[in-house]
Amino acid sequence: MREKWSSRSAFILASIGSAVGLGNAWRFPGLAAKYGGGAFLFVYLLAMLVVGIPLLMMEIAVARYTRKGAPGSMRALNKKTEAIGWLAVSNGIGISIYYAAVFAWVILMFVMSFKFAGMTGDTAAASTLWSDTIKTTFTTDGFTTISWPVVGSLVAAWALCYVCIRNGTTSVGKVVKFTVSLPVICLLIMAVRGMMLPGAMAGFAKLFIPDWTALQDSNLWVDAIGQVFYSLSTSMAIMFAYGSFLNKESNIFVDTLIIAFSDMLVSVLAGIVMFTTMAGVGMLDNMSASGIATAFIIYPQAIVSISDSGVFNMIFAFIFYFCLITLAIDSLFSIIEGISTAVSDKFGLNKKKTTLTICIVEGVISFIYVTGAGLAILDIVDYFINSYTLLITGVLEMLAAGWFFKTTKILEELNRNTKKAKMPSWWFLPSIKVISPVILTGLFIWNLYNLITGGGVYGADDGYSLKYNIIFGWATVLLILCSGLIVKVIVKIKSSKGFKEDDRTWDELKEA
Repeated sequence: MREKWSSRSAFILASIGSAVGLGNAWRFPGLAAKYGGGAFLFVYLLAMLVVGIPLLMMEIAVARYTRKGAPGSMRALNKKTEAIGWLAVSNGIGISIYYAAVFAWVILMFVMSFKFAGMTGDTAAASTLWSDTIKTTFTTDGFTTISWPVVGSLVAAWALCYVCIRNGTTSVGKVVKFTVSLPVICLLIMAVRGMMLPGAMAGFAKLFIPDWTALQDSNLWVDAIGQVFYSLSTSMAIMFAYGSFLNKESNIFVDTLIIAFSDMLVSVLAGIVMFTTMAGVGMLDNMSASGIATAFIIYPQAIVSISDSGVFNMIFAFIFYFCLITLAIDSLFSIIEGISTAVSDKFGLNKKKTTLTICIVEGVISFIYVTGAGLAILDIVDYFINSYTLLITGVLEMLAAGWFFKTTKILEELNRNTKKAKMPSWWFLPSIKVISPVILTGLFIWNLYNLITGGGVYGADDGYSLKYNIIFGWATVLLILCSGLIVKVIVKIKSSKGFKEDDRTWDELKEA
C-alpha cells in the first residue's frame, strides 16, 4: 500500500521546505540588488503567476491522480513520454550530488562561526575564512588537494539527509515542522537586527522602491523567470513524488498557492535581511548575484562589522548559518525523495533500501567536491544543469501535458475538491500549452546564444578550459538526456528475467 502524508500540513510544509532553499536566502537578494529592487520583485511575481504556479499545479495534480513518481506520471499521460520523467529524476541526481557539497560547506561555516568572535572589524580575515578552510583553488587544478573538515561535513550532510527521509512521509512530516519554521524564525531575528542598524532604511528602500528603467534590461526578465522556475523545485521529480502521496480529498489549487507564495515571502524576508544588514554596515553596493560569494565571502564581512562586540557578531553568525542549514536540509532530502520514489515505483523495490543506496552512491560521487577543484566543478555542473537540462525538462513536461494529452483532464483533477476557489481554464490551459513552453524555450535559446557568442558564463572568457567544460558540463547534459534510454535498456534486461512494468495509462488507472 502506498504511503500517504499524515496530514495536509505535512504536505504543505514539506513542499514549502523543498521550494524554499539556499537560493531564496542568497541568490534572490543578489538578483534584486542587481536589477532595481522592486522592479525585479514585480517581474518575479509576474513569472510566478504565469509560469511557476501552473507548472507546479500540473506536476502535483498528475502525480496525485496516478499515484506515481515522475516517470510513472509522465507515462500515464502518454506511453512515449516516460523518458521525460527520467530527465527530471536525472536532474535531481545531478543537483543533489553538488547540493550536498554546498550543504557541507554551510555545516562547516556553522561550526566555525566561533571564529567570528575574534574578527571584529577584520573584513579581510572574514572574507577568506571559508576558502582557506575548504582549500579551494577556484580553478580545476586542485584535484590532489583535499579538505578533511569538508569531508567530515559532507558525511554529516548525507547522514542527516538519510535520517530525515528513511521512513518516507512519516519521518519527513515530523522533520519539516522544524526545518520550515526555524529558518523563518532565524530570518525574522536577523531582519529585526538589520533594521536596527544605522542606514538600514536605505537598504529597505532599495529593495522595495522600483527602478522601472531596469525593466528595459532583458537580463532582468531572464533571471526573474529563471529564479521562479528553479525555486519552486519543478522539473526535478520532487513535486511528482510529493503529489503522489496526497489523499484524493486534498485541495491542490489552494495548497499550491500557499506553497508558491510562501516561497516568495521567504525570499522577500531574506531580501530584507540582506539589504538592511549590508546597508547598515556600508556594504550595500557589494551584494552579488552569486549565492556562493554572498554566503561565504561577502556576508561574513558584514557579520564582523555589525557591532563592536565579537561575541554578538559570533552569535549572529551562528544564527545565520543555522538558518542556511535548515534551508539546505529539506531541499536536499526532498530531491532524494523524488529520485527514490521514481526508482522504487518503476522496479518495485523496497523504498527504504532504495533511499539508503541512493544516499551512499551519490555520497561517494560527491566526494569530488571536497577537493580543491570542487568549487570549479560545481560551478560548471550547476551552470549546465540549470541553463539547459532543467529548461528542456520543463518544456517537454508541458508539451506532454498540453499537446500529447487532454489537458482539461488535468484541470479537472486539479479542481476536483475545490468549492469556491478554482483554477480558471483561462489561466491554466494557455500557460501549460503555449505561454510557459514558449518562455522556457526562449530562456534556453538565450542561454545557448550567450554560450556560443562568449557572452555568458561559459563562453570564451569563462576561465575554465574546454576540456573541463566537456567532462563536467556537456557530459552531464548528455547523461541526463540519455537517462530514459538507459532505463529502457535496464528494463529490457530485467524483462528477460520475468520483470513486468506497470504500463497503465491515465484512463486505465481510472478504471482500476
